[in-house]
Amino acid sequence: MEFAVIATGGKQYTVSKGDVVTIEKLSDTHKVGDKVKFDKVLLMDDGKDTTIGTPHIAKASVAATITEIGRAPKIMVVHYKQKSRYYKKNGHRQPFFKVKIDSLK
Repeated sequence: MEFAVIATGGKQYTVSKGDVVTIEKLSDTHKVGDKVKFDKVLLMDDGKDTTIGTPHIAKASVAATITEIGRAPKIMVVHYKQKSRYYKKNGHRQPFFKVKIDSLK
């Protein structure tokens, strides 16, 4: 089984061809159906040979297609200090991209 470890959005993901992965939002210019290329490949395994980058593998890339752009469910952020009448409450929805992995090179 062929797989790779890529880095994007400050996180690392183990991906193989056909996987659908939820990643951090890349930028406002992308739309659903756009092709995305990940160049920060940390590890590649083709079933019999493993290549480890130092820190990245030169000339290695992972191609993907954006399938969904959305926002995660709302979480509530509460700041509270007792005895001082200090209370703040904010909601936050983290934006995300769902990408389908097309190929590993």
